[in-house]
Amino acid sequence: MRDFKPRDIVSELDKYIIGQGRAKRMVAIALRNRWRRQQLPRETADEIAPKNIILMGPTGVGKTEISRRLAKLADVPFLKVEATKFTEVGYVGRDVESMVRDLVELTVNLVKGEEQESVRVTARQTAEERMLDLLLPPRRDQAEGEGPLSGGGTLEVVTRDVQPSSTTRDKLRTMLRAGKLNERYVDLEVSERQTPMLEIFSNTGMEEVGINIKEIFSNIFPKSTKKRKIRVAEAIEILANEEAQRLVDMEKVVAKAIERVEQYGIIFLDEIDKITGAEKGHGPDISREGVQRDLLPIVEGCTVNTKYGMVKTDHVLFIGSGAFHASKPSDLIPELQGRFLIRVELESLGEDDFVRILTEPKNALLLQYKELLGTEGVDVEFAPDAVREIAKTAREVNEGTENIGARRLHTIMECLLEDVLFDAPDLEEKRVRVDAEYVRAKLARIKEDKDLSRYIL
Repeated sequence: MRDFKPRDIVSELDKYIIGQGRAKRMVAIALRNRWRRQQLPRETADEIAPKNIILMGPTGVGKTEISRRLAKLADVPFLKVEATKFTEVGYVGRDVESMVRDLVELTVNLVKGEEQESVRVTARQTAEERMLDLLLPPRRDQAEGEGPLSGGGTLEVVTRDVQPSSTTRDKLRTMLRAGKLNERYVDLEVSERQTPMLEIFSNTGMEEVGINIKEIFSNIFPKSTKKRKIRVAEAIEILANEEAQRLVDMEKVVAKAIERVEQYGIIFLDEIDKITGAEKGHGPDISREGVQRDLLPIVEGCTVNTKYGMVKTDHVLFIGSGAFHASKPSDLIPELQGRFLIRVELESLGEDDFVRILTEPKNALLLQYKELLGTEGVDVEFAPDAVREIAKTAREVNEGTENIGARRLHTIMECLLEDVLFDAPDLEEKRVRVDAEYVRAKLARIKEDKDLSRYIL
């Protein structure tokens, strides 16, 4: 992150997300501050807490995409969870601590993959030697045994102590690396673990117990091997993966993963507005105020017990997200409000924004459909007036029904290109031009019928 200034982070986000300039600036600052904290002495760095963020705005304006792209850009552990999935401790449902466990599990797998990739060359070389042993078993330069003679004596078989020639092995190695043996078949013993299906129906906070029980059962049943006849190319990959797993030090992987989570982890809490609400008189709301109370210590900073060890959340960055139609951030319990210091309101998208979303980003929607249909040899051309008409239709439907932001463009594009997508393999004319008249003709009936547009668009 040393080379990524906040301005550069915003520029990278602009390649995929249209508008929402202030939200991009705030997350860029938060990400840069994490790098700045790492440059400070350990005593000072431990005192600096992350500035958690709440992104407010209607669905489909880019809240989740900003966080996801930010984590991908910085290559840091990232987890998106729905706040509505959690319930208060002691009730049936998911425990809020499970999101930290999920983040650790995800990071361990990522670090393990990186470590396996770093030893890929060594693993490949070892796999080649194992494959050569299968193709050319080593000679046995030892006595074959003793047999009886016709005269009653014994005949001792004596062999010369000569080292096996490596000429054939070297030739096979050259052919193997050149890919000339890829289509040959070999008999390879592949290990497979026969573990019975086991599902744990546990109470809240018992997820780790369920995981440990599964591991205990998996260790009870021994590994079994099965001989398979497979091609050399596939066998090399299987052997290389086995060797890479043997070369990886899991203790080092776990320690590295926990450090990444503690120092760079990002947890995106979607629909955080759904756990807000006034205190009811009929009793506690276990899916609202109860979740907030359980969430508070994790956001403040605590130690969570995972199957890989204790993980501190003091410096994990939390990004809350919600539409906040029926509530507002001040409806959160005061202690939790104080932990989400930065509030950013994202703007609703208009017609001009939809035009830009359709054409400008690297993963622009029109480009996706052009590439998809290009696999069938169909060349789709979107006229500028067609792009404007699609954007106008999306705006009008959002205003007339529910405002789902840019997601409306996906439903409109599917309805617009339904016939082309269905008939693409059989089209004689492989060039399709979409103009404003084509858009109006395809969407007129659905657009005019409000009831129909609610279900289709």
